[in-house]
Amino acid sequence: MRELKIVGLDLDGKHIICEGENPADKYSIRVDDRLRAAVRGDGARVNQTHIDIEVSSMLSPKEIQARIRAGASVEQLAESSGADMSRVERFAHPVLLERARAAELATAAHPVLSDGPAVLTLLETVTSALVSRGLNPDGTDWDAWRNEDGRWTVQLAWKAGRSDNLAHFRYCPGSHGGTVTAVDDGARELIDPDFDRPLLRPVAAVAQLDFNEPEPEPTPTPVEASAVADGPEPEPKAQQTRARRGKPPVPAWEDVLLGVRSSGQR
Repeated sequence: MRELKIVGLDLDGKHIICEGENPADKYSIRVDDRLRAAVRGDGARVNQTHIDIEVSSMLSPKEIQARIRAGASVEQLAESSGADMSRVERFAHPVLLERARAAELATAAHPVLSDGPAVLTLLETVTSALVSRGLNPDGTDWDAWRNEDGRWTVQLAWKAGRSDNLAHFRYCPGSHGGTVTAVDDGARELIDPDFDRPLLRPVAAVAQLDFNEPEPEPTPTPVEASAVADGPEPEPKAQQTRARRGKPPVPAWEDVLLGVRSSGQR
């Protein structure tokens, strides 16, 4: 390997003039990113030219369409690859039409329930479910993309208040419109009337409280009130009842010996 010696800078400032062992042999070296990286000691970029960087970030039309078909958006693909947005859109447009057509065909398919395919289509079933919740079915957004196994995943997006909701279905084309199967709970709630999602937090039963008011005490009549005021205090009714139902009094033993009755008579 022959060694070159730098003798100066070209007039345009973009080339370095070098010479070999023979001073008559002149060489010109372009000042580029690789040379600047070599001077700085950046070995990672010495073997990578500016053209290599552009080629590595440029996707082929086939790669663009494959990623769009798998569910990526034009904005996501352009941002992740560093490619120009207009170039991505040019090759993504036919694939986006394919995805929209697949989503449209899926709405005419029949949801598969536990007892078999439903009579109503997916669009009719979803519309009925949203209307029953007081939501506008015209505010839905349908999308579809193809998975690695070749089957289509259909996504339904809708808003309920301030919340964004998603439901995903597996679409299988076939006779009479094909079939769709729920993938997540959001989809099952829309197509299965018997689906019961478990509560996130159980709610305790409310205790039944007794609010019966106490019965008011009877007000004494004027006759009873005057009798109580004039005469002695009457014996309580409970005590009178016990006295009538109790055993007769037993005479003392001296009364028995002298022949005295319990009433005091002999």
